[in-house]
Amino acid sequence: MKQYPVKTIQLDTKETIAYRQSGNEGPVVLLVHGNMSSSVHWQVLMERLEDKYQVYALDLVGFGDSTYNRVLTSLHDFSRDVTNFIEKLDLNQVHLVGWSTGGGIVLETAADIPSRIEKVFLLDSVGLKGYPMFKKDENFQPILTERIYTREDIEIDPVQVLPILNAYRNFDREFMKMVWNATIYHLNQPSSEDYEIYLDAIFKQRNLVDVDVALTIFNMTHEHNGVVDGSGRIDLVKAPIVVMHGDKDIVVPLTDSQYTGEVLKDQGELVIFENVGHSVLTDNLDLLVNTLVQRI
Repeated sequence: MKQYPVKTIQLDTKETIAYRQSGNEGPVVLLVHGNMSSSVHWQVLMERLEDKYQVYALDLVGFGDSTYNRVLTSLHDFSRDVTNFIEKLDLNQVHLVGWSTGGGIVLETAADIPSRIEKVFLLDSVGLKGYPMFKKDENFQPILTERIYTREDIEIDPVQVLPILNAYRNFDREFMKMVWNATIYHLNQPSSEDYEIYLDAIFKQRNLVDVDVALTIFNMTHEHNGVVDGSGRIDLVKAPIVVMHGDKDIVVPLTDSQYTGEVLKDQGELVIFENVGHSVLTDNLDLLVNTLVQRI
């Protein structure tokens, strides 16, 4: 995997955003990672696009080499940094690509600065109504009638949160690798060398609870999602939206993207990747590259 140098930029939010860049000509592509990752995970794609595109991949606040000076309570909070990054670099006709949690974040950015956004690509993205979390019973099974969404409840979740927080605290690489192999790399794994680089990046996250809370209350629709009313902000997104989702994704259900496609109607295009899980970057990079190139 080619390594790109880290650059930084100071934002109006008082955060310093770290980012990587490849290519100097062609359409502008901005890559926004998801939870438990960083711009490092995009480098395999950056290398494939650098000959024909200007590609930027940033570390969200609290991830990678970016600062973490404020508590973030919503995906819109995260998107404010992405929006300001675009404004500071004066990027226009931007093609936004958001992976997983990053999908919700780029939608919020597209809603805030529609005149600068050319197209939005959602990659195994959180659904428009967020990512539900549930209280666990004595056997650690989800109680599907009891949603959790407050910081107090989420930070003590014994299945999805506490084990990850402990792994971060103890720099437990083997546990983290087990989690990724079971959920994200269950079809294909990166090379051992790349995997170690990814793990280094994963352990730089400092805001896991912020992200989990933000995901549970994310809702850009006009409907209630079970915990909060919808903001209706999806109406502010004017760019075409390409919704891409692996049919073997066990992190975010394919039905979430199918629902997004139904809401978007003619504004959206749903592309289902066959035999792909939550990481098409690992499962079928050629398919992702071809899908993007055909639509940018």
